[in-house]
Amino acid sequence: MRLFSVLSFVVLLLCGGAAIAQPSLEPASQPDIVARGSLHYTFETLLLEAPGGERRYRIQIARPRLPPPTAGYPAVFLLDGNAAIEALDDALLGELAAAGPPVIVTIGYDTRLRFDVVGRAYDYTPPLPGEAPQVDPLDPGRKNGGAAGFLDFIQNRIKPEVAGRVPLDAARQGLWGHSYGGLFVLYALLTRPDAFAYYAAASPALWWRDGYLLTLEDRFGHAFSGRRAHLLVLRGGAEGGSARPAPSGRAAERERVVAALPADALPAFTARLGAVPGLRAEYRELPGLGHGPVLPASIGLALRWMADADRMAAP
Repeated sequence: MRLFSVLSFVVLLLCGGAAIAQPSLEPASQPDIVARGSLHYTFETLLLEAPGGERRYRIQIARPRLPPPTAGYPAVFLLDGNAAIEALDDALLGELAAAGPPVIVTIGYDTRLRFDVVGRAYDYTPPLPGEAPQVDPLDPGRKNGGAAGFLDFIQNRIKPEVAGRVPLDAARQGLWGHSYGGLFVLYALLTRPDAFAYYAAASPALWWRDGYLLTLEDRFGHAFSGRRAHLLVLRGGAEGGSARPAPSGRAAERERVVAALPADALPAFTARLGAVPGLRAEYRELPGLGHGPVLPASIGLALRWMADADRMAAP
């Protein structure tokens, strides 16, 4: 049943416009699930200021209508929340509600656009030792290096704000992100493995700064000792494909830096992490999907995977 639901979801995405290379910044023309309402979840919106007031985050809390378990609800935190909320529909929420539903928390930015490209370029990228300020390799007008502070903000501000409104199980919390967001998910796992129990990284930007994240592997095994967690890494089968016009500008630079890493770098990285005792790591390729379409496809897959992983063996 699990395999059937995963394949069915991917097929639907393939039929729904997988040829789009990159996610659109513009919001969808149709109302999202918050505006439409749900038979299975209720919604609450929070607006939180970043430390220093540089930006404001829009946090959507989707709470199951079913009463919480004794220990509290499991929770899944989705980055790029403005876009992530568009990937939720009531069919998916109903499926989750039938299997021990999680609280779903989308962490977005207070903008009408689906992505705050400046905010996420800073928040989702790791700090480099001895380099400040950091410049984004795809756009010199954007700053990088805020991931440590943003992870602090999630841990010390967003999680307590949500837990003050909804009972949460601290032992069953997950994080999902795509592209730079996927990079952030892996950074969180490698540097603060106790922050979450489930990590889902979709099309992670492993190429960022010539594979800087790979340099954190050596310390990870020691830091993870005695812990348990689950990791899911997803990538589109058509990412980096050549059956389309040659890109230009930022897209061309992205393809250049992606190509600088070995083709098997991501599955090999996942396999090495999976060899660490206590970490269950899985790599999946989504056939036919390019970088942009992996974002909505991966959210449903990640939510189902976390529910299945939780039933199979709670960390």
